[in-house]
Amino acid sequence: MHSAPLIKSAIVGERLQLEAAGSWTAVHAAELNGLVDAALREVISARSVSVDIAGIRELDTFGAWLLERLIRNANERGRNAKLAQVPDRYRGLFDEVSQANRRKPTQPAEKNRLVASLAAVGRGTIDIASDLLTIVALIGAIGEAFIRTLVRPRAFRLTSAVHHLDRVAVRAVPIIVLITLLIGSIIAQQGIFHFRKFGADDYVVDLVGILVLREIGVLLVAIMVAGRSGSSYTAELGSMKMREEIDALRTMGLDPIEVLILPRVLALICAMPLLTFLGSMAALYGGGMVAWLYGGMSPAIFLGRLKEAVSLTHFEVGMIKAPFMALVIGAVACSEGLKVKGSAESLGLQTTTSVVKSIFLVIVIDGLFAIFFASIGM
Repeated sequence: MHSAPLIKSAIVGERLQLEAAGSWTAVHAAELNGLVDAALREVISARSVSVDIAGIRELDTFGAWLLERLIRNANERGRNAKLAQVPDRYRGLFDEVSQANRRKPTQPAEKNRLVASLAAVGRGTIDIASDLLTIVALIGAIGEAFIRTLVRPRAFRLTSAVHHLDRVAVRAVPIIVLITLLIGSIIAQQGIFHFRKFGADDYVVDLVGILVLREIGVLLVAIMVAGRSGSSYTAELGSMKMREEIDALRTMGLDPIEVLILPRVLALICAMPLLTFLGSMAALYGGGMVAWLYGGMSPAIFLGRLKEAVSLTHFEVGMIKAPFMALVIGAVACSEGLKVKGSAESLGLQTTTSVVKSIFLVIVIDGLFAIFFASIGM
């Protein structure tokens, strides 16, 4: 049975004598805080303070700390405060509590900004190298799984591959066509607006044709696929990782690369050239439509000029890039999905990281291909 806590106060000369009694435990936290605050207000009128705790029947760490706080606050105000009549059974507890928070927290040493900047650059470089190694390792694992399916065709999950092909290719056609149509129209409108100043309206066809077939078409499609399908792959695999479904596959003796990742990546590799072709054609159509309605160039003239300006090489350059970009998008998306931990925050973070890394690597690959094709004269 806990008895109510109590503090009796009496002023003897210039000394404030406090007598604590009852139960000083966390059960009476609200009452104890009020008693200590009231006692601290009385400390102002005394030169010294004595706290007699012989009457305390029950005491825990919470109560001991409140008494220690009372003593410390009184001493900080210039009063000579101390405990009196400390029972032997409480002495060890008060010895421990009196040592708490005695040292001021040490301020961390101020770091050299140059050293800190170099350290951040070093850590960033290590993280980038680690990510690249992870992606390369996953691509190698996908290649190994693909070779195994060639040896044992029945092991390939055709139903899964067709399902993902429908999701990343067929269902993506409307948005891909719409966006590339608008981009092609904008490029043509801006080209006509500026070339008209020099009387070179016809060169808009060269601008739209070469730019769309070589660079913009495949790059736009890759960026949209990274944002649409890549994020979907990361979220799906991340959710499986959170629910321990991937671990369950390994327990059943199945390879998650072969079961989950290979069908997704192959579907993406097959879908990218098709989407690139449709996107490029939609962009050319949009450019031709703007050239007709805005620039007064008839479709026949546009097509004739397009045949002269564009060669099969330009089309090949764009189509060759597509599978490589798809492979990188799929590898990045799946690798980020496998990094998901056991929280929704981790899932969201890895999904965002997947899209950012995919778009960055797609642009880098496009630049490397541009250098390569320029060096071989394509």
